[in-house]
Amino acid sequence: MQNGKRGKQSLVPTLLLMVFGIWVSVANAGSVEEQTLRLAAELRCPVCQNLSVADSPSEMATQMREVIHEKLKNGESPEQIRDYFVSRYGEWILLSPARQGFNWLAWLLPFVAIVGGFGIVVLTISRSIRRGRQSHGEPPPPSDPRYAGRLESELKEWER
Repeated sequence: MQNGKRGKQSLVPTLLLMVFGIWVSVANAGSVEEQTLRLAAELRCPVCQNLSVADSPSEMATQMREVIHEKLKNGESPEQIRDYFVSRYGEWILLSPARQGFNWLAWLLPFVAIVGGFGIVVLTISRSIRRGRQSHGEPPPPSDPRYAGRLESELKEWER
């Protein structure tokens, strides 16, 4: 009896996960024209170099968009098409580096810098707060005992 109830309990999340996965894949697929524009936006125009193939008005970018469209119509996957352009032009054709090997540094370094910067800000603020509490409380201990003794004796003479 309990095994049947547990089976139903685990079946519902599994079905929800499957429906969500199908919905995501359908939403990402789109039409061939949408996929063409999406892939063209990931590739750098060899002529303009600062523009993507989707944004470039050059003849070369137009031809590349046509190649992407034809390959998608022939049933090739976006990964196969990316690999095709990388094999012809090298990795620089990709506007964002592939997430593998040394390229992970380019993907992770901005996040590490943000977390490190946030840590530095938090550390600086906490030190500032600690210093503020010390200045309102007890006086800080003298840094050198020789000067502290001399200061004490001069203060006593001055008070007389």
